[in-house]
Amino acid sequence: MSPGAPAPQAGSSVLMGFVHRRRRGAELFLLVLALAVGVGGYAAVGLGVQGKVPPDIIGYGGWLAALMVGAHVVVRLVAPYADPVLLPVVAALNGLGLAVIHRIDLTEQTDFARQQLTWMTLGVVLFAGTLVLLRDHRVLARFTYTCGLLAIVLLLLPMAPVVGRTINGARIWINVGPFSFQPGEVAKVLLVVAFAGYLVLHRDALALAGRRVLFVDLPRGRDLGPIVAMWLVSLGILVFQKDLGSSLLFFGLFLLMLYVATERPGWLVVGALLFSAGAVAGYHLFGHVRVRVDTWLHPFEYYNNPDGADSFQLVEGLFGLAYGGLIGRGFGDGDPTRVPYAESDFIMASIGEELGLTGIIAVLLLYGIVVERALRTALISRDGFGKLMATGLASIFGLQLFVVVGGVTRLIPLTGLTTSFLSYGGSSLVASWVIVALLLRISDQARRPVPGLEPVDETAQAEEATQVIKVGRS
Repeated sequence: MSPGAPAPQAGSSVLMGFVHRRRRGAELFLLVLALAVGVGGYAAVGLGVQGKVPPDIIGYGGWLAALMVGAHVVVRLVAPYADPVLLPVVAALNGLGLAVIHRIDLTEQTDFARQQLTWMTLGVVLFAGTLVLLRDHRVLARFTYTCGLLAIVLLLLPMAPVVGRTINGARIWINVGPFSFQPGEVAKVLLVVAFAGYLVLHRDALALAGRRVLFVDLPRGRDLGPIVAMWLVSLGILVFQKDLGSSLLFFGLFLLMLYVATERPGWLVVGALLFSAGAVAGYHLFGHVRVRVDTWLHPFEYYNNPDGADSFQLVEGLFGLAYGGLIGRGFGDGDPTRVPYAESDFIMASIGEELGLTGIIAVLLLYGIVVERALRTALISRDGFGKLMATGLASIFGLQLFVVVGGVTRLIPLTGLTTSFLSYGGSSLVASWVIVALLLRISDQARRPVPGLEPVDETAQAEEATQVIKVGRS
């Protein structure tokens, strides 16, 4: 028999029968490990600071377990093919963050950890609600311009005279009854939806090359409108709200999504030029930007300076990282509360002091896994909107982590952003859980079998493949 004819036909049925496995059992196993990180960290804090296991360890561990098992059940029911790694990793990060905040509470006599657990509960509820109500992420493409308009409104809300509130020099908060809220955290999710919808519609025009300069095809002048508009929005946030972190995040987010949509390096060149021009102008025109840059360049000169720029927070964070060394001092043996806002802006310095460089590397690896799984979701997504949306959501986590860790380690100037899932802050935590829900929804859609293609038994697949090989050799 000729080896040509039958083999491809039989082999093609094997390939066409391939589908992603659900892997919900693996997700549950990883969630158990994530709970061990959260509950174990909470117990280690009690032993290190107070010399005993916290008396509420059972109630605390039970509540965390209920939240994570509930989230797992929702994923199992409404998104069975979703990525099995994302939920356990973010659960581990959130549990570690709660433990570190609790450690700072014990010294400062505050109650931030309990409040953070409340915000985590709300975040998990919204996580479940997003998965249940949003059965197809492509529906969001219909609301491209609506999401963009809502994002602009939310970004402008802190400037309102009644509800707007200035905290630590940045006007990025609004008061809703007894609560304070950062509308920018919701705006960044809406902007991802708006950017993805816009770029899907216009990427062919934006991908057209203009003049070639130094082996790089620059975009056409007529296509510069969107990136210039986003640059102006970022400058407006920097000038009027004095929020350097959000300004960098929004512009970098749009630039990365634009590059992924068009695959034109010229956009990166244009973005870098606009960023450089904005940075130089901001330094010379705005005092709060100049202070951030000066304390970054000369931190020890401005250490505890009463006359203006004060780098006390940055220098104390660096001292804490140095004191932690390679393996850290251990929970209770460091002094992270010397750093202002150790539970929020500088929680990475707190982790570095008591868990050392090893702990920081472990945290960075967990964040790397989150970004990698999100980008993997973008790669396997079957629709352009899903690809861009997953890329944008991955960029949020990646950019925030780079900006925060870069500021704490003095790689770049301090910006004031929070570390997703770790830092104290309800707005950021709730928005982060919603982002994970959106990623799982896109992942579920991408990993589902193609309509009309049903999963086949793995044993049957192996037997059929063996027969194909035998036939091909005969």
